[in-house]
Amino acid sequence: MSMIQTGKVELTSEHPVEKKGGQTHTFTRVDFPAPFPAGSNVIVQTTVQTFNGPHTPGVRLHEVSETGFLIRMNELYGSGVTGDGVHTTETVGWTAYTV
Repeated sequence: MSMIQTGKVELTSEHPVEKKGGQTHTFTRVDFPAPFPAGSNVIVQTTVQTFNGPHTPGVRLHEVSETGFLIRMNELYGSGVTGDGVHTTETVGWTAYTV
């Protein structure tokens, strides 16, 4: 039996781009309204729902579990993109479900 939960979070990126894997001190913790059953394979999908800054925001997730996840936003950087990683507040919607 699959289970679905949704929500949104206001995110601001006040720090430059994280360039080293595992550095999560600039991430925001999101707890699900109700935990998924133990042992569930939880998938989280995100969508930036606002357009408040002139550059494209990127979203990163980490430590998705039955109880929540870590999320971070920053401007995309590299491959000709001129963002510096810092980005204004945006609303990010999320959907979490089990498979």
